[in-house]
Amino acid sequence: MVTRRGFVGLSALVLAGSACRRSPLPAAHEAGESLPPSLAALVPMEEKPIPISAEERSARLDRARRLMREHAIDAILLTGGTSLDYFTGIRWGLSERLFATVIPIKGSSFVVTPAFEEDRAREQLANGPLHGSAEVLTWHEHEDPYGLLASGLRNRGMASGRLGIEETVRFVFSDGVGNSVPALEVTSATTVTAGCRTVKDAHEIELMRLASAATLKAFEATYNALEEGMSRDDVRELISTAHQRLGYRGGAMVLVGEASALPHGTVKPQAVQEGTIILIDGGCGVEGYRSDISRTFVLGKPTDKMKQVFDIELRAQTRALAAAKPGVECQAVDEAARRVIVEAGYGPDYKYFTHRVGHGIGMDGHEWPYLVRGNALPLTPGMTFSDEPGIYLPGEFGVRLEDDMVITEDGAELLTPQSPSLEDPFAS
Repeated sequence: MVTRRGFVGLSALVLAGSACRRSPLPAAHEAGESLPPSLAALVPMEEKPIPISAEERSARLDRARRLMREHAIDAILLTGGTSLDYFTGIRWGLSERLFATVIPIKGSSFVVTPAFEEDRAREQLANGPLHGSAEVLTWHEHEDPYGLLASGLRNRGMASGRLGIEETVRFVFSDGVGNSVPALEVTSATTVTAGCRTVKDAHEIELMRLASAATLKAFEATYNALEEGMSRDDVRELISTAHQRLGYRGGAMVLVGEASALPHGTVKPQAVQEGTIILIDGGCGVEGYRSDISRTFVLGKPTDKMKQVFDIELRAQTRALAAAKPGVECQAVDEAARRVIVEAGYGPDYKYFTHRVGHGIGMDGHEWPYLVRGNALPLTPGMTFSDEPGIYLPGEFGVRLEDDMVITEDGAELLTPQSPSLEDPFAS
């Protein structure tokens, strides 16, 4: 095997799931057995994340109720997912059984849960803002949960009115609610849920900053461990292990050579070779908040064309960052990056830069709002996005640079240093 150091003389995620806590390390990885030196040198990060408190979630509920009033919504319904966690601290998976939390504009919230899950539901409520105030309604396997939910609504004066449904709630659940209370108007709750989640506070941004730092360290350690002949899966395993060594669960998508021209990859086998582009894209979760970072580099010596495309990409990412300011429309950030790429000869329009320049990020890897043409929403301090222009040349290679950024009072900043080159992608 020829190591990466032999080529360039430097020293030695499909995205992970929704892990939010620090990850226990496998014993062999803790001991650093059979690991490349760059991974064996990793230790859990010193900075300890502070969980979101019940008081912080209570303030979010107050904000949600203010938005309900503004948009004439009488209550919102949440099922398992990140919005439920955001507002209540309840972490609940989705199944065919209805578990729902209803937050009314006035009066107490209530939870509808399968009876055999009651203890678990109460356990999760105990540490959140609904502790001691939310009613827990239970249903047995042969019973109708929607009738129970309808009863909870009627008891709060909502035999009619408008019920906002969080956007990821399964149709079968929202349909069941609508059929059970036919006088109730079922509508979207996005103006409330995204209205709250779109702007992050200092605590949320700090968790995202820590997640980004962990992912960048994991990527750099993996880069320093690359060897010619490694498969895509070998590299993915290195990235996952590096995150574990740092104390978190994380991962990445790995694209090699021609596959890097497909933004979301291919199932075809790929192996690291000298002189080929390698694109990695992934992140981790810290107390529920995500990172999403891409790095593109070459094992060995890149071609002049590769370097030219990378330089255009770097300019486009920098231009998008410079364009992102409070009051500027989301679409203007996409336009700023796209103009650089098109004027450099990689156009027109979406021909080689095939996707939007960025997506919102927070508790979900992709969430509202989006930096895309047609989105006239003005940027606001505290909004967080990916900044990820790409140039994809079918049959050759692709280059994507991605860092997460936050809108500040007078501009925007990236949560991680930009990658300066294909040959030394982690220099700062």
